[in-house]
Amino acid sequence: MRDWQCVYRDTLEYRAEIVKAVLEDQEMSPVVLNKKDSAYQLGTFEVLVAPEYIIKAIKIINDEIKFE
Repeated sequence: MRDWQCVYRDTLEYRAEIVKAVLEDQEMSPVVLNKKDSAYQLGTFEVLVAPEYIIKAIKIINDEIKFE
């Protein structure tokens, strides 16, 4: 997992989990990394994928996921 890259970052956990679920449906095996500081609630949640899925994941996120 050392070479995995962040394809999505948000301060809201539920959004990162939605992105993860969509990418799981495409069999990419993404993971959510919690980078929030527990004391001050600063930071983000990141969705990471393996290097071979980066371009496909970014395209899916940009084309299919809207949080408005």
